[in-house]
Amino acid sequence: MPFALVTGATGLVGANVVEALNHAGWRVRILRRPTSRMDALNDLVYEEAIGDILDTPSLVDAMQGIDVVFHVAGAADYWRKGVDHLYRINVDGTRMVVQAALKAGVGRLVHTSSVSAVGPAPDPDHPVDEHHEYTLPPHAFPYAHSKLMAEREVLKGVEQGLDAVIVNPSIVIGPRDVYLTTGSLFENMCRGLPVVPRGGSGVVDARDVALGHVAAAERGRTGQRYILSAENLSHMELARLIAEEMEVRPPLLELPRPVVYGVSYLFDLGRALRLPLPADGRTIRLSTYWFFVKNTRSLAELGMMYRPIQDSIHDALVWLEGERA
Repeated sequence: MPFALVTGATGLVGANVVEALNHAGWRVRILRRPTSRMDALNDLVYEEAIGDILDTPSLVDAMQGIDVVFHVAGAADYWRKGVDHLYRINVDGTRMVVQAALKAGVGRLVHTSSVSAVGPAPDPDHPVDEHHEYTLPPHAFPYAHSKLMAEREVLKGVEQGLDAVIVNPSIVIGPRDVYLTTGSLFENMCRGLPVVPRGGSGVVDARDVALGHVAAAERGRTGQRYILSAENLSHMELARLIAEEMEVRPPLLELPRPVVYGVSYLFDLGRALRLPLPADGRTIRLSTYWFFVKNTRSLAELGMMYRPIQDSIHDALVWLEGERA
């Protein structure tokens, strides 16, 4: 029975990774902080190690006897906690995980990156693959840049002898989303979402992302990226699928890039005035890009089979309704 350590196990992707490992017959240990919220892991089987990815001794202790580390932990909300926090968690934290894995003699590391680190496609008709070169300046998309820098830390570990694989999920939808990582899309639709930006992204089920992690551990090639994505959808297409499932009115209009940019600068002003806003101007501007990707490598090398996004939306809603019952 292989033994896995999962960082970030209390979040959407991490909790689904624990579930997939349970189903595959793995023994699972999670690394968590003392204050971590645990309800994403309800009904799952695991043991706990208390620690932090920024604390090397706790990392090394947690990795004792471990065959595979699934490094899922990361930060995304730089508009709330600042860019320095983002790079500290995503880059410094990954470096510390890599070094701890080398020190502990772990057999393999599977690192959770993002399609954002691959970068946007030039247009919706030309999706990109794992070889695409990221070209956005760091200040335009700090999250993506931090994930790209984290990947480079993993590759440095490979050069030092670490057997590591990188997976790049697109937008993740599915059960166990206790922090409403993408579940906020459903809440926004309930409130009434009249417009969406003209742009889009790959979308994938959280359970398929988890299966992709396990497949990467078992069959992935050292030092390679694997995009995990089911379908490329415009924001309007995704919104209509969600609205259909929720039986609410879909958005009426797609906003072109110039209009979205105008709105984004108002958010920049609000942030400068320290107003409590749910996002910043950079995030809004990025919504006009096309993060359309190819999943060819994951199909061919990992044997992935992706479920329809409509099913993912349905199951995510059923799970959310069960949580609120």
